[in-house]
Amino acid sequence: MNQLYTELLPDDPTWDETYPRPQMVRDNWQSLNGTWEFENGATFTVPFCNESILSDSLFKPFAGYTVMKKFYLQDNLKDDVILFHFDAIDEFAEVIINGKYLGYHDNGYLPFTYAIPREELAGKEIELRLNTADMTDLKFPYGKQRKNRGGMWYTAISGIWQSIWLESVPKDYIVKVRTKTENDQVQIHKYLSDGTVEVEEKQIKDPHLWTMDDPYLYYDTVTYKEDKVKIYYAFRKVEMRDKKVFLNDSPVFLNGVLDQGYFPDGIFTPATPKEYERDILRIKDLGFNMLRKHLKLEPDVFYYYCDLHGMLVMQDMINNGTYSFLWDSVIPAVFPNIPHDDSNQHTDPETRENYIESMKAILDLLSNHPSVIGYTLFNEGWGQFTSDRIYEMAKEIDPTRLIDSTSGWYAGKKSDFNSQHLYYPFQKKRMPKIMSNSSLPVLLSEFGGISRKVEGHTYGDKEYGYSKAADEKELTDKIIQEYSEMVLPYLDKGLCGCVYTQLYDIEDEINGLFTYDRIICKVDADRIREMNQKVRY
Repeated sequence: MNQLYTELLPDDPTWDETYPRPQMVRDNWQSLNGTWEFENGATFTVPFCNESILSDSLFKPFAGYTVMKKFYLQDNLKDDVILFHFDAIDEFAEVIINGKYLGYHDNGYLPFTYAIPREELAGKEIELRLNTADMTDLKFPYGKQRKNRGGMWYTAISGIWQSIWLESVPKDYIVKVRTKTENDQVQIHKYLSDGTVEVEEKQIKDPHLWTMDDPYLYYDTVTYKEDKVKIYYAFRKVEMRDKKVFLNDSPVFLNGVLDQGYFPDGIFTPATPKEYERDILRIKDLGFNMLRKHLKLEPDVFYYYCDLHGMLVMQDMINNGTYSFLWDSVIPAVFPNIPHDDSNQHTDPETRENYIESMKAILDLLSNHPSVIGYTLFNEGWGQFTSDRIYEMAKEIDPTRLIDSTSGWYAGKKSDFNSQHLYYPFQKKRMPKIMSNSSLPVLLSEFGGISRKVEGHTYGDKEYGYSKAADEKELTDKIIQEYSEMVLPYLDKGLCGCVYTQLYDIEDEINGLFTYDRIICKVDADRIREMNQKVRY
């Protein structure tokens, strides 16, 4: 695909116009998205990675490069301190402002911030310079990126791929807000710039619960001295009982779809934030109730749309470490019960520490979002190590959510799910035995993956999937057959959820319910809706 494919609507906000952090809003902010320069004078557009069409970049650098933007503070930034927010830069970045070195960041998915006194910036031209590098170093989280893309691995990106923005705050300000709701109480934890934490407690009489059909959000304002931020929170409880997931004491079958967060024109970033919302509404319209966000952390606005529309999210951690096609894919798929001690896997101390730091940050960043009901720690053994210990660590950080420790195989002793990936006929035959022998609720965390090529809406000539369908009817027939054989017979026998692969095609992988450009729904939507009416307790 070598042209823009996102269909922009007249009222779509741009990234420049969209406040990047709906969980914690201030009025005084300034976007630094838009035109940036390479050191050689070539230009590109932020927040789109240089490998994408939307970046408008004619210069395609390799590995390391320097980018810059010159600007002035807007008049609305009048407070004492200017916060420079970098929502994601892949993979490493050094930040220099007006020749002053501020620091170094080495995770391509996590946001970071620097604070500068306004008096150092006001009334003068500001040069923001970033020395960036992306070696796709396997010691750091990389997800599904690969330099030699193909099959289930996709185009590697580099550099800025989320918003860069400023906001002004008083000398004493709120760094972050974390909320906890239980029964009719809400605790608001204010993390302050002096390193302390203040806790504000409120009682909400007869709280309006957040559900998938009625995703009610409470909007509030939090203050500290002269600082003021707008927040939201929700009342909802998730737990596992009798091999079923309960949302607010009502059982709910997790009827999910794999969502990897790729776009043909922006790769990691859609042309407009509204495209995230449209993905959520597309899949909700087909009758699904959950997205498994696969091996990628999205901007805060994605999770806000899930909160707003009642779409459940199972969030994957982002894999790092080495990958072996033989040991991580072939052998466990063919011999699922092979003994495995993951304490001896991926033993490099730096790789392990990077994973743990990333996991802790993701759990903290998403802790306020009611839509996020669970986390996947390791996928198919990729980068997996000491999964029982990591499960305990995650549960200690956030005991309010469910944990899928090992999605697919190489299970340890500790997980909230028996998580299975069953694509091929020889794997599907195991389903009755898996169900009858499992002491844990079974989550069919990946299945399906049936490919259908739609001419004029493909990335290239290659096709990747787990089986094929020739047209809409055959694809729909095969999907309904999958659910009839793998899901419906086990709804009251310990199966608590399923995740169909996948929401949309991605590059060579053409096993989506929609084409990569989202223009064509590849299935009979009415028949899929009718099927999903049965996929519930």
